[in-house]
Amino acid sequence: MVVKVYITSSSGSLAITKDSQNVGELYLVKKHQQAVVGFLEANRICFEEVDISMQEEQRLWMYQNIPKEKQSGQGKPLPPQIFNEAVYCGDYEDFFQAKETNTVFSFLHLNSQPQ
Repeated sequence: MVVKVYITSSSGSLAITKDSQNVGELYLVKKHQQAVVGFLEANRICFEEVDISMQEEQRLWMYQNIPKEKQSGQGKPLPPQIFNEAVYCGDYEDFFQAKETNTVFSFLHLNSQPQ
């Protein structure tokens, strides 16, 4: 099974305007994406980055496969969103909680740590 991290490389894909709240939101998205990818790389966990700003069909698939309870009333869920194949694992907040409680492999639906 392959862990997939849905990210965005383009601020335009988040419909960012020049107001400070949206600039801060973009900064957090980038910071969160880097934290997830960095952790996976450091722990030699195989994963695939899926850039939703470059692949419209993947962006739509991601949005359609995020559980309704994770979709806020304030718009579309922001990257990073994490899946194991088609199984939704969670967003950055879920990942962070799993990291803090040392349950990342369970969170990612992986059987064991890489050797």
